[in-house]
Formats: sequence, structure tokens, C-alpha cells
Amino acid sequence: MASFWVFVGPSGCGTSTLLRIIAGLETVDSGAITINGRDVTALEPYDRGLSMVFQSYALYPHMTVRDNIAFALSTAKMPKARIAAKVAEAARMLQLEGLLDRKPAALSGGQRQRVAIGRAIVRDPVAFLFDEPLSNLDAALRVDTRAEIAALHRQIAATMIYVTHDQIEAMTLADRIVVLRAGQIMQVGTPRDLYERPANTFVAQFLGTPKMNLIGALTDGGQVRLAGGGVVDCPAPAGLAEIGLRPEHMTFAAPGSGQVQGLVAMVEYHGPTLTVSVDAGADGKIIALAPPGVAVRVGEPVGLTLDSTALHLFGASGQRL
Repeated sequence: MASFWVFVGPSGCGTSTLLRIIAGLETVDSGAITINGRDVTALEPYDRGLSMVFQSYALYPHMTVRDNIAFALSTAKMPKARIAAKVAEAARMLQLEGLLDRKPAALSGGQRQRVAIGRAIVRDPVAFLFDEPLSNLDAALRVDTRAEIAALHRQIAATMIYVTHDQIEAMTLADRIVVLRAGQIMQVGTPRDLYERPANTFVAQFLGTPKMNLIGALTDGGQVRLAGGGVVDCPAPAGLAEIGLRPEHMTFAAPGSGQVQGLVAMVEYHGPTLTVSVDAGADGKIIALAPPGVAVRVGEPVGLTLDSTALHLFGASGQRL
């Protein structure tokens, strides 16, 4: 089954460079690139059988939508009837039938991106490469177009490799995520794998909104003792340096109760949840989620009870124990 791979990481981590290397737009210093078992390292981009969708759309402004989608096929001297059929099918899949005679200037950003995707589809590539295709769209269009790309993947059953700096896009689109940092792969796995069992503190905090809390800790008689003095009843191995806990895995308690004590620094209302920032002294800044009915106010003391079954244990190097 064709997979949807997402390369994700902070700006400058090397995701776009890696995608361009696969596409043949950058050369490699060492190693090889194979596609379906064939070494394509020395091949020109066009000969690799890939289609790439760019952040900037890269449409020809003087051509209609129809001609933009058909351009590569016309250049390859494909019979006109075959071109018309392929363009019509791509337009149907991307809901562009009523726009085929318009030029790019008369289209919205989301429509232009669908045209760029249509131009890629008609080439029947062995894989699609997406280089931050949604970064030029507003928030609502990003959500809509993201759903369209996911639906497209299900329809055409082709491998897709997608680059983004947006971890929400990565989590919602991917079958497999590759997390990069400064040119190094930090972890590869399904969205659930990376969210529930991050290999290190970088992945733990990069994936998830709000990000995972990290609290200094050590092993004390086989239990976890937090930097602020609280004790969590959880088996702890030697070498423990930090615990990680997602904001949804803690509950508010009366001051003096729970394993963490602090003052409420900020409360954000998001409808079904509150995002609460707590200044917890030696335990640092803690972010917790709460239902909207929880009475927390800025400046008031609170306690936090940690879910001992949901702890992530990390050593001094930041690696999972």
C-alpha cells in the first residue's frame, strides 16, 4: 500500500533540502537515491518519474488552468485526445471543472494550489513530492486543502512525501513521520508512535499542542522525585534526569495537594478546554488543560496531580529511558 510520508522539523532543519535531493534538484555528497529499487542518483529530475508541488504554485500566468495542467503532457507530445481525458479526470478529482478556462490571476490561493496538484497528477508519477504546499494559504484554506490532499491520497493510492514545519499538518496527514533536527533524523514512526512514545525530549516537545511539559527529576527509592520536591509513585530507572507529561495528563487540585504547586500565570479559553500556564517554581513553567468549568484565576495558587501512568522518562542526554 502506498504511504503518506511527512518530513517535519523546525526551520532550517533540512526537510526541504532532503526533498529536493530526492527530486534531483540538489546533488548528494555521498550515498545513493533509489526509487522502486532503481538507483536514480545520477538521473535528471524529469527521468526520475516524480512530480513535485511547490510552495509558490509555479503556474504559467498567461495560460489557462487547462493548459497549465496539460503543459507537461503537451511537451511530451502525448496525443491530444489522451491529454484531454487526463486533464478532465484531474479536474474532476480536484473540483476544477468549472475553472478550466480561467487564468491563475482569476483564482483563489486554494484553487491555484489545486491546479498545481492537478499538473502533478496527470503525469502519473511513481511518487508525489510536496514542498510546504499550504504555507501561502490562510488558516481556513489550509484546513480545507489539507483535507483535499488526504482525500486525494486515498483516491490515487500513490506514495506521497510531504514537507512541512507545521506539526499539526504532520500529525493529521502522515502514515509515517520523519522528524529532523539540524540535518539529523530524530525519530521515524506513525503519528501515534511519536506522540505516545517520543524517542527523545526534542520529539516530545516538537509534536503536540500545547507541547509536552518537561520537569527535572531523579530516582528516589525507585520512585520519581521532582525538582520541586513532589513524589510520583512510578517505577524510575537509574539515570533519570527529566520526566515528560502531556498537558492533558494532569488535573487541578486544591493548593497544597498534588505533586506540583504553583501560581496560575495565564488562562486561555478555547471553548471546550482551558489552557492554563502555572508558574511552578523549581518545577518550571507547567502547561495544563482543563475543562471550561474549572475555576482557575490568574495569580491564585493551585496544585496539580500528575497521571503516573502517562509519564515519559528521559536521561541526561535527552533520550528516552
